[in-house]
Amino acid sequence: MALLKANKDLISAGLKEFSVLLNQQVFNDPLISEEDMVTVVEDWMNFYINYYRQQVTGEPQERDKALQELRQELNTLANPFLAKYRDFLKSHELPSHPLPSS
Repeated sequence: MALLKANKDLISAGLKEFSVLLNQQVFNDPLISEEDMVTVVEDWMNFYINYYRQQVTGEPQERDKALQELRQELNTLANPFLAKYRDFLKSHELPSHPLPSS
């Protein structure tokens, strides 16, 4: 089943907004863990899904399909962001020093 044009437009708008949100993030101190950043991004994604849930149109199955596609696309945008954050955390790790032997 093809998505309704109105739902495609909503998904497109949501993806643009989410991309802007991700691109606005500045990584600095205090750093949060990778797991906490995943939680933050998942919360943002849920916010977008809930916001657009009220705006998608069509029969229930069409609405569900649109929201499922939105979630998949948001996840696709989130993955490179999370990888970038993971790399950022790795670049800020303190070098480990071996303990002196006794």
